[in-house]
Amino acid sequence: MAETSPQTGPIAVYGATGYTGRLIAAELRRRGAEVVLAGRNRAKLEILAEDLGGQIAIRDVSLDDPVALRELLEPCAAVIACAGPFRLHGEPVLAAAVETGTHYLDTTGEQPFMQKVFEDYGPSAARAGAALVTAMGFDYVPGDMLAALTAEGMGSLDEIVLAYAVRGFGATRGTALSALGMLAGGEKEWRDGELASAGRSVGAGSWEFPDPIGRQRMVRYPAGDHVTVPRHVRTQRVRTLLTRSTVIPLPLVLRVAPLVLVPFQLTMRTPLRRAVAALLPRLPEGPSEQSRRSSSFTIVCEASQGSRRQRGTITGADPYGLTARTTVEGALRCAAPGYDRKGALAPSEAFDPRDFLGVLQDYGVEHEVE
Repeated sequence: MAETSPQTGPIAVYGATGYTGRLIAAELRRRGAEVVLAGRNRAKLEILAEDLGGQIAIRDVSLDDPVALRELLEPCAAVIACAGPFRLHGEPVLAAAVETGTHYLDTTGEQPFMQKVFEDYGPSAARAGAALVTAMGFDYVPGDMLAALTAEGMGSLDEIVLAYAVRGFGATRGTALSALGMLAGGEKEWRDGELASAGRSVGAGSWEFPDPIGRQRMVRYPAGDHVTVPRHVRTQRVRTLLTRSTVIPLPLVLRVAPLVLVPFQLTMRTPLRRAVAALLPRLPEGPSEQSRRSSSFTIVCEASQGSRRQRGTITGADPYGLTARTTVEGALRCAAPGYDRKGALAPSEAFDPRDFLGVLQDYGVEHEVE
């Protein structure tokens, strides 16, 4: 897509002053987009607008004011929602987007909220002519699109596996809060052709990644791929795995991880979770730019049908920077004249996976299917 793309209206960024929101706002500015920065704190919005060079529209709107949210979105072609955790703060912007027929994208990684988008708001969005594209960040867009390309031409599958390896990743406070919510339980997995409650087991054996990563011990990862991938890939089962070293990078702690992860997960389903959440604001807001750029990821997808196997791999760097690029690329496509997809959509339903990943090559994202 060109650096300056035609738009049918401005793109609103709600939660623009948060860590991810600022990255997205800066990327929209770099792409020459017409933007409205929105959130609860006008002073912070003014500072952000000045930091981005000024002459950017701002709107201070509270999440508990549905009328103001609708007024914000009415003239907009699309909105990017960045204010999380989404289980607590996501629904008002989502509802306003559907009510105004505004294309909606978000950066959530939370399964329950993703289900809400599809199940509770998808039908009404289709009637309103709005596309709802949830989970447009690094954690699911590359995997969802890699799954589409890996499974291409294979027909109905027995299983599709997405294995994630992330090195040097530093979570933002928002990501940590969302993760606490995920540990509280309720995660789902696609099994026997339907979404079902996931088991309590944490360990997931080992997985062979391309060199130089090699074979790694894995943990079960309650990814949003269980919600999105079956919408465009016919499969009986989805498995999502994460390298244990991503979750617990210290070698000594890794050795005792199987003994502590399950008790910790169960503890996060009690009122003690609130005490842990109260400590998170003391953490840094997110990784520094230098730390971000030194992080990297590899995702391997394996599609199986009987004895037939097909593998795809995608690699890249700077997950939070990539989240800004994938979300902005998606929003610009939604805001472009002629975009006519509607309803709740997986990333691979909203955009052509091959074309979309091809654009990401400009940012060092490489993919191949064997």
